[in-house]
Amino acid sequence: MSLADLTAIDLVAKYRAGDLSPVQVIDDVLARVDELEPRLQATYALDPEAARQAARESEARYRKNAAGPLDGVPVTVKENIATQGTPVPQGTAATELVPAKEDHPAAARLRQAGAVIFSKTTMSEYGMLSSGVSTFHHLARNPWDLTKTPGGSSAGAAAAAAAGYGPIHLGTDIGGSIRLPAGWCGVIGLKPTHGRVAVGNPYPGRAIGPITRTASDAALTLQVISGPDRRDQTSLPPFTDDPRPLALQGTHIALLLDAGPGLPVNPEITAAVTNAAQTLEAVGATITEIPPIITREMLDGLDHFWRVRSAADLAALPENRRAKVLPAIREWTSTADSLTPYDVFHGHTQMQNMSTAVDQAFAAYDFILSPTAPIPAFPADQAYPTNNPLQPFEHIAFTVPYNMSTHPATTVNCGHTSTGLPIGLQIAAPRFQDLRALALAAYLETILPTNPWPTNVHH
Repeated sequence: MSLADLTAIDLVAKYRAGDLSPVQVIDDVLARVDELEPRLQATYALDPEAARQAARESEARYRKNAAGPLDGVPVTVKENIATQGTPVPQGTAATELVPAKEDHPAAARLRQAGAVIFSKTTMSEYGMLSSGVSTFHHLARNPWDLTKTPGGSSAGAAAAAAAGYGPIHLGTDIGGSIRLPAGWCGVIGLKPTHGRVAVGNPYPGRAIGPITRTASDAALTLQVISGPDRRDQTSLPPFTDDPRPLALQGTHIALLLDAGPGLPVNPEITAAVTNAAQTLEAVGATITEIPPIITREMLDGLDHFWRVRSAADLAALPENRRAKVLPAIREWTSTADSLTPYDVFHGHTQMQNMSTAVDQAFAAYDFILSPTAPIPAFPADQAYPTNNPLQPFEHIAFTVPYNMSTHPATTVNCGHTSTGLPIGLQIAAPRFQDLRALALAAYLETILPTNPWPTNVHH
């Protein structure tokens, strides 16, 4: 196994034992990036020299027994999570490139823990697409099949995780932007409980979380980056997760195979998710299939509210910059003028109704299992799975409810399609039980079928 493929937990153990140096590891990761990046296009602001310097400093801390919990571990950070000195284009050519004045709270926590942030990762236009399409970045591609999207908006982060650009990648999620690409790239992606990780620029549904190859690495990362920060009034105090060990005997799990609105679920995805549920049932969990949680009215209401919000953002730009925004986004927001104030208020109300519906669904269950997405990864150059800017959210009906309700939700690979594309299983848990969701993901990692990592990205 290449050093680039080692987990964060293994790396820290080997560093502490003196069996490996952070300098060796970052060199191996950078070699992997150099080999695959011309085809994947996952990175932004890659900085090999700064990474090697950080690795040398980490090596010195290990010699002094002064290492932090992620010391020397190679990490990437999504480009909209600010790091000092690097512009934050938000995936669009319409943004003025101004270097960030300081590290975002989550990036600062990674550095304090000794992590080696060697690159940012690409994202889609304004983070509003579940693909890698962007007017600023090169088109990111899926390591399992270069003709397919890695998903989005955390496109580069998920592609980097699947390709083995080191073990830890930070993404952001407001409707599925961590979990959808993680599911389509066959990796773990956690949207934490709202407030668990300080966002810095809080907004309903917005979250930051880890994208990793293992649930254990995601749990370690979450514990490092969580906690309060004065820059985010919604951030929570340091957390103590449910101390009970995961015991599947007697656990009540809801199985949601029909999201209600949105695209129909691909039969291979239904089969893989059902198989995962049956596997849990065989070891003592009680599985109950439940009807859809959300309605078409809820999903359309969310669309209307976001349309107006995004239209307001674009209207604030000078015309020369607004003209640089992806045409599909401009087409979507152009319809905002047809919505009345009552439509917008109704849309906002539907977001709250979505939250209430999710909370009620949890009344009798410890977890809710579902597909992460109704379809496998779609063509890389499509902005939307529907290829229609006026139907932009037909694939997020399984993921977005937990953004609105603030519950933690993670995705884990539960199989592959007949063409070899990963299938994501989403695990949602009650609020504040992020680590229990990851514990269930860790259990499923050990028992569900999987394929070797696509480290030799095929042309």
